[in-house]
Amino acid sequence: MQPKKPEIDPEAKMRELGANAPKAKKWIRNIILLIIFLNFIPAISAFFADNSSEFNFFQMNSLPNFSWIFWLIAAIILLIIFIRQVNQFERGILFTLGKYSKTLNPGWRFVIPVFQSLTKVDIRVKAVDVPDQEAMTKDNVSVRINAVIYYKVKDAARSIIEVEDFRNATAQLAQTTMRNVVGEVPLDDLLGKRDAVSKKIKSIVDEATDPWGIDVSNVELKDIGLNDEMKRVMGKEAEAEREKRAVIIKAEGEIAAAANMSKAANMLSGAPGALHLRTLQSINDLSSDQSNTTVWMLPVEALRALEKLGAKK
Repeated sequence: MQPKKPEIDPEAKMRELGANAPKAKKWIRNIILLIIFLNFIPAISAFFADNSSEFNFFQMNSLPNFSWIFWLIAAIILLIIFIRQVNQFERGILFTLGKYSKTLNPGWRFVIPVFQSLTKVDIRVKAVDVPDQEAMTKDNVSVRINAVIYYKVKDAARSIIEVEDFRNATAQLAQTTMRNVVGEVPLDDLLGKRDAVSKKIKSIVDEATDPWGIDVSNVELKDIGLNDEMKRVMGKEAEAEREKRAVIIKAEGEIAAAANMSKAANMLSGAPGALHLRTLQSINDLSSDQSNTTVWMLPVEALRALEKLGAKK
């Protein structure tokens, strides 16, 4: 009995949280900018309210609501907001006013909030487990197959611009391709030539995902499941094949034994007294054990000699 799969897919939830993370960060940045702007309102009001030419905007005494601590905190917050970090295993896709600008390499990068947005793409090799798929082989046998696909992002810009979710799109394409390829081969080739089937699936998926900036490195068939009835039929077929081999081997042994016996008979008949010596040797072997029952048999030639003697009389 197969274990029941969980109703909630953890990987899908993690992808959903990862997709919503940039939106949450954007809202947080906007709120911080709003707070800073609201704190600047008293300073701006004081500047326009004071008509004296001696007013100095940078004089701390004229701005009692501000202090150097506030300016330091504001500078740190602005630095945190404007500076974005791209890790070594990532590439950053920079959009300016909604348009693609460039691909950022690892390091600290300067991003202007509101006007620019940064999307990070992981370029490490990813392993996607393709779930069990029902497929029909070329000889109309129903099988359940699952596989694992290894791929990496070779063009981060195209993986974001050309497709909405390249992870889900690659997994769905692998499932469809796997069913189609399995439907083109018989069951014997599917079981005995897994490498050839895997290479065919890889070539198709790699060619289809190339416009998305995805490079498929390998596809492996993990398991091929058959129903119980088909397993019994295959077991009977294997048993019959074994019996066939056993009968053939036994017949070949009989032929070899008959050939050896024929050679032995020719040798005994060609040597005078050889048959009598063989008979005495057999009697000696039987006499070594008292529990053996000895049966004396007369040669056919002796019976014919007796018949001839009786005919002469």
